[in-house]
Amino acid sequence: MKHRSPAVLTLAALLAFTSFNASASSFPARMGAKLGNGIANIATGFVEIPKTIMVTNRTDGPAYAATAGFMTGMVHMVGRTLCGAYDLATFIIPTRPIVNPDYVWQDFKTETSYRSTWQLR
Repeated sequence: MKHRSPAVLTLAALLAFTSFNASASSFPARMGAKLGNGIANIATGFVEIPKTIMVTNRTDGPAYAATAGFMTGMVHMVGRTLCGAYDLATFIIPTRPIVNPDYVWQDFKTETSYRSTWQLR
């Protein structure tokens, strides 16, 4: 029996679940989209650090990006990862993700923010 590495299995699950359309109308598709979003945000939360450094560098310069941008990226990394864990734990309730944009790779030029309300899909 051939064993697969956890990274390969995680990537396969990520690709399988993120293929759902977030605006799908059926309940199972919305649950699948939220499950995929949770897995993706847990797996890619660390990308918030370089993303935030790049955004901060563009707006405030390299010195600020190397210090405050790095620290803000750490905060967003924890925020995105925890929001992903929350989405994974509550995927049965098809709500919009708290973190905005939904995935770290969407709208890579703007800083991550968080929704203040719980919205159904």
